[in-house]
Amino acid sequence: MRLVFLYGPPAAGKHTIGGLLSEKASLPLFHNHLIVDAVAAVFPFGGPTFVRLREAFWVETIAAACAEGRSLIFTFQPEPSVSEGFPERVAALVRDSGGRILFVHLAAPLAAQEARIANADRARFGKLRDVGLLRALHADFAACEAAMPQPDLVIDTSMTAPAEAAERIHALLGGDGRR
Repeated sequence: MRLVFLYGPPAAGKHTIGGLLSEKASLPLFHNHLIVDAVAAVFPFGGPTFVRLREAFWVETIAAACAEGRSLIFTFQPEPSVSEGFPERVAALVRDSGGRILFVHLAAPLAAQEARIANADRARFGKLRDVGLLRALHADFAACEAAMPQPDLVIDTSMTAPAEAAERIHALLGGDGRR
């Protein structure tokens, strides 16, 4: 079992690259907003119940995948409402089940994020689309990214096309993410 843990700031291309990698490697894409949007439909974003349920859904889904030997791609945005140590707990869960986790940091400078943030396709999953809010939260997001485990690969998505990024990650998997 392998878990490709794609992370980065808003508008770094996590969903786009994750989707391309999903097709290339025949792995399911478990993207951040599947759970964020479901829980936020009932509980306010960042509140204690939201944080607890969001993390429980993430962890239970990944644990079930580990138990069944199902590899997957998980997208994640490090931000202040995530419980401290969450990525490390997921890594331990995967490793303890005999799996392998690959941390892939999709980096994007603030200017690139600002250029992409208002794209209409971001509305589909309730993603951040406000440039002013992005700027206000930028330092918090950057601090949370800095606290992530050492990545196996860093890709600057302002200088790398999504298809090329997916290809680089696929190559890191050895061309087959299922094992």
